Amino acid sequence: MITRRSWLTGAGALTAASLTPGWAQASRALSQRTPDALTGTVFNLDIARTPFRVDGRRDSAVTVNGGVPAPLLRWREGDEVTLNVTNHLDVDSSIHWHGILLPFQMDGVPGVSFPGIRPGETFTYRFRLRQSGTYWYHSHSGLQEQEGLYGPIIVDPAHHDPVSYDREHVLVLSDWTFLSPEALFNRLKTNPESLNFNHRTLGDLFNDMGEDGVRAALADRAMWGQMRMKPTDISDVGGGTYTYLVNGKGPDSNWTGLFEPGERVRLRIINASAMTIFNLRIPGLPMSVVQADGQNVQPVETDELQIGVAETYDVVVTPREDRAFTIMAESIERLGYARATLAPREGMSAEVPALRPTPLLTMRDMGMDHGAMGHGSMDHGSMDHSQMNHGSMDHGQMDHSAHSGHTSMAMADSAPVTHNHSEGPGVANLNMAPISRLEEPGIGLEDVDHRVLTYSQLRSLEANPDLRAPGREMQIHLTSNMERYMWSFDGVRFTEIEAPIIFHEGERLRVSLVNDTMMPHPIHLHGMFFELVNGGGDHKPRKHTVIVKPGERLAFDLTANEPGDWAFHCHLLYHMHAGMMQVVSVRPGPMDHSAHQGHAGHHQPEPAPMDHSSHSSHGGHQGHHAPAPEPEPAPAHHNHHTGHHGGGAQ
Repeated sequence: MITRRSWLTGAGALTAASLTPGWAQASRALSQRTPDALTGTVFNLDIARTPFRVDGRRDSAVTVNGGVPAPLLRWREGDEVTLNVTNHLDVDSSIHWHGILLPFQMDGVPGVSFPGIRPGETFTYRFRLRQSGTYWYHSHSGLQEQEGLYGPIIVDPAHHDPVSYDREHVLVLSDWTFLSPEALFNRLKTNPESLNFNHRTLGDLFNDMGEDGVRAALADRAMWGQMRMKPTDISDVGGGTYTYLVNGKGPDSNWTGLFEPGERVRLRIINASAMTIFNLRIPGLPMSVVQADGQNVQPVETDELQIGVAETYDVVVTPREDRAFTIMAESIERLGYARATLAPREGMSAEVPALRPTPLLTMRDMGMDHGAMGHGSMDHGSMDHSQMNHGSMDHGQMDHSAHSGHTSMAMADSAPVTHNHSEGPGVANLNMAPISRLEEPGIGLEDVDHRVLTYSQLRSLEANPDLRAPGREMQIHLTSNMERYMWSFDGVRFTEIEAPIIFHEGERLRVSLVNDTMMPHPIHLHGMFFELVNGGGDHKPRKHTVIVKPGERLAFDLTANEPGDWAFHCHLLYHMHAGMMQVVSVRPGPMDHSAHQGHAGHHQPEPAPMDHSSHSSHGGHQGHHAPAPEPEPAPAHHNHHTGHHGGGAQ
């Protein structure tokens, strides 16, 4: 049996460059304005285990075509692509095309959309590209994503790119552990505190007493002790365990992207980490955010942004000075960082900023800041309460007679927070007063002395494609017992769920997420984009992943126009592995109003039992879906990449 450890024998002869794909190698010639990529419409991808080095330390990785990250795939909107993925591992594998719109059978989630790829077998993915932008792909089997199975995707627009730029670089952020992922997960299950190296000291207590007074400082310590929580519990795994990478390179390797002074440089930033939310900035160089999760946004100039696991941001920078700039991606708990350099010549570097002090959770993160219980920037509209009874969240009581055609009702996210869900051992906290935090930049960035991007600033470049008001609202709670490392939706772990969340094909609905935990969660919905309800009117940002802050309630609207079964989960890998996952089933036919009972209104009576045997956490091959339909014929047009620099005014 080939194991992670057995690959280390003889691996010393391999250099880091031997595992680095061409697109990710640093200091490419100045004449090369786009990164190397696999292009065309037919691709052969091989998954295998390969020796790997990180800043001189030897290990092994799960690779695609021998590289970490995997090859950059460059596609063109409108093309049909065929990807032949062969699994050379001795365990099942898979690839999920994160953020790509496709038939659900091609989504790549074992046990949900297909059985997985057995050892020695080849699975062919085939789908037509209905979008453009920056995306990525990764394994959805076990913990392989943590071991290196992730890579970037660029889909060039079929016609005009509204973003003008002279040069581009792809920046894939990730976290690497020299522990096996299984051992790391076992440590979290056995003692969740074992990988949290941020602890408050007696000196911190004395400092608090000096600032807040003795009584207040002692009361604060007592409160955290009673909850068996620490105000430093911001991330489960931090810089004491992880080495943070940019394009497979550790901080000491200093990945470098070149530029000529005065050029508009597009940075396609992808957070492909397993567990790390990054705060990214380029000291001395403002960033213009032009795309979020692959979707064009109205440009927003900022100096720093928080990027959740699985989010992507495209930014344009214009370095005018003949000097190097550090790209600093600091982990949210500030025990480590990923680092790269923008420079006009090879071998240059700039000062690497010192790590900032560890941020602390507050009463606000516990859902106990009663002085700030307004809904902030949420779209409130004009609610006709006669048409909708939110008091009991019983959607069977809704009067849907007014919700056909172009209804004028503008639903607000004003339903009362209810907790009609499981409150067993997996639910240690209930957030009774959640608030909107869309105008906040993220934990630890509230008081910095420069601009930080917030979700409330994002506006879609184009008007949203479906301007109907939602006809239905459901409420989903993010729940946990951190002491037992139990993570779930509505108090139920994925292995215990008996029925999926039901969306009805063609319906417009609003989903409210309530974070009952004291950690931020990047929540990802497969197969569909949603519009984040942030005050953007007809230009709400369209996303596939959103960070839900501690103590927060946020909402998104979506049109259920993608039939099939889709994964819905926290993209913190070990949270998903521990149970924070569900399945959204978009079913054809009109909505059966009698089926929407209970606190969230998403379970049908007497549902067919769900099959968990094939999910990535549990192995097996008992997929429950029919084979994919025959693909449509490919469009008759050639795949050239000469026009993707655009000429827009952004």
